[in-house]
Amino acid sequence: MNRARMVLDKDHKIAEVDPRLYGSFIEHLGRAVYGGIYEPGHPEADEQGFRKDTLKLVRDLNVPIVRYPGGNMVSAYNWEDGVGPLEDRPRRLELAWRTIETNQIGTNEFADWARKAGSEVMMAVNLGTRGIDAARNLLEYCNHPGGTYWSDLRREHGYAEPHAIKTWCLGNEMDGPWQVGQKTPHEYGRIAKETAKAMRLVDPTIELVACGSSNSSMATFPEWESVTLDHTYDEVDYLSLHQYFGNYDNDSQNYLAYTMELDRFIKTVLATCDYIKAKKRSQKTMMLSFDEWNVWYHSKQADQKMDPWTIAPPLLEDHYNFEDALLVGGILITFLKHADRVRMACMAQLVNVIAPIMTENAGAAWKQTIYYPYQDVSVHGRGMSLQPLISSPKMDTREFNDVPWLESAAVHDEASGRLTVFALNRHLRESLTMELQLHGFEGYQLVEHSVLENDDLKAVNTATAQQVRPHSNGRSNFSEGTLQAQLNKASWNVLRLERRPA
Repeated sequence: MNRARMVLDKDHKIAEVDPRLYGSFIEHLGRAVYGGIYEPGHPEADEQGFRKDTLKLVRDLNVPIVRYPGGNMVSAYNWEDGVGPLEDRPRRLELAWRTIETNQIGTNEFADWARKAGSEVMMAVNLGTRGIDAARNLLEYCNHPGGTYWSDLRREHGYAEPHAIKTWCLGNEMDGPWQVGQKTPHEYGRIAKETAKAMRLVDPTIELVACGSSNSSMATFPEWESVTLDHTYDEVDYLSLHQYFGNYDNDSQNYLAYTMELDRFIKTVLATCDYIKAKKRSQKTMMLSFDEWNVWYHSKQADQKMDPWTIAPPLLEDHYNFEDALLVGGILITFLKHADRVRMACMAQLVNVIAPIMTENAGAAWKQTIYYPYQDVSVHGRGMSLQPLISSPKMDTREFNDVPWLESAAVHDEASGRLTVFALNRHLRESLTMELQLHGFEGYQLVEHSVLENDDLKAVNTATAQQVRPHSNGRSNFSEGTLQAQLNKASWNVLRLERRPA
């Protein structure tokens, strides 16, 4: 019998989980906005044209923050095009994705949508074709109460109260040759620093995110982090990380081990941040914002065949399968294990574009396979991330050695008396018995063991059939501080314990 052991002690803590770890992302890309969150004339459209069916699925995910408006799109975006009377807004060539942007949704409308979704806005500014002036003006428009040109313009547009947006990204993927206005690390570091200084003069309460490398395979990684932080360390609060994964070689066992590469990526960025901290003799510790992450590979061939200069074409519409959901669960576990430094993260994206939620134009909205682990961790992963001690069988894959079968993280909410254990058995053929010893959790009882599993790793969900969805028939028992749980092959497990009422 295959066994893994895990020990959790109530006092062995990593950090309080920042709720923004479960953020997401909406870019003016494909059908994310038009047809995704916004579709006037849809049977579920509200008075502003926002789809209520989509909003419900977003609220059920409990998404705390949503990054906007990009992404690659922001690097050639004039934010002024998206405010004021709809009939006066220009149509523009959107250069990042080579589509037509109608600007029917802009800053104010998105702030309205975010409020309806129960989310905050993480706003990105254009440091590709623009810079300090446009960034400070946008911040004044969004956050200043009134009595100035830009704040009074917002009021003229029907928004008397400031949007009070607190989290701002200083550009997007500025190291990428695909980016309009690509910068060298010194060029980006200088403009990001000076933009940050100006923005803090407008509103000293904001938090700022500097661009890290676009992914861990960039030729300039991690030199980019070192150089840009050398310029910006004193001015910013977070450094961004972006990473996408795909099973290009159809090697599913190797694919589920990519969380090991993710862990290495995070540790390398942290080491670079701490080197700059030491170099500057700083007292400040740089935090991380993993503000783009997901599986992305299914749609890439189809996207290459799209005609340019259309409105809201179906771009980046990955249809996720069961193994993708398993990897997403493993990614979220990895974030929880780094909750002391990874304070924010944004699944990219939220609707239609590499997303947990899909919609049909004039039709239904539905949950992709990856919706379920994302919902599990967002809803139940609030509280204190605990440090697990894990002993697991290991295996080798094509790219990785000593890959544990078991990936697990745990979150304890002292106030509510809830403890949640997230457990991934990534072995494709073998089940695993997990023995979990709990220290300091006297008086707790097991209330649910939900499982996401499917014999077909390639099973997908559609608008009419949810082949991949969790059930609550997990096999486990809890007695005298020890939990025994059967983790079936290739399965995502959520074990929820609660303190018994006094």
